[in-house]
Amino acid sequence: MRIKVCGMTDVDQVKQLDEMGVEFCGFIFYPKSPRFVFKYMPAINIKKIKGNINKVGVFVNAPSEEILQTVDSCGLYLVQLHGDESPKACEKISDYISVIKAFRLAEDDNILWKIKDYKEVVDMFLFDTEGVGYGGTGKKFNWDALLGLDIDKPFFLSGGIQPDDIPALRTFSMDPVAKDLFSIDVNSRFEISPGVKDMEKVGKFVKELKG
Repeated sequence: MRIKVCGMTDVDQVKQLDEMGVEFCGFIFYPKSPRFVFKYMPAINIKKIKGNINKVGVFVNAPSEEILQTVDSCGLYLVQLHGDESPKACEKISDYISVIKAFRLAEDDNILWKIKDYKEVVDMFLFDTEGVGYGGTGKKFNWDALLGLDIDKPFFLSGGIQPDDIPALRTFSMDPVAKDLFSIDVNSRFEISPGVKDMEKVGKFVKELKG
């Protein structure tokens, strides 16, 4: 099972993730986030990060020109759009780089309706928890809302995933919806403080999930 660790702010921790075999690391380019990466390092430091890990830039309602400029200056491999971006805005970005469109889900959302206009214009989806404002809440949404659905697009499963969720993730992976499960996305439940990961906790989770 692939893993994305989001909200990275430290180059050495990204290198450790790469050594663990984590496939994706997320850098948040939303100034209101406590994990806003430019508070911790300049673009050139992100660009210099090499290895097998894929660098994902997380943006919230940012102008397309700003996103594309950041892609180039930071050497990003994918873009995650985590705001209220329209299908047209997503398509403009996806002409240049692979795009993950995030959806913040409430209990009563019709998920297939929410995603339908984006299916042809982005490469992947990400499902997260609805909250106040933008970005991760650290709260888990009800994964049961996805069970039995045909998403028909690779997706990341996010929203408050924590170290003891491995049995639940294995159970989820047995449902037909999981044929499109592309990666697990973790963040705040693996932190010592915002942007600083507990690498021992991350390493144990990676080993157990991939084992």
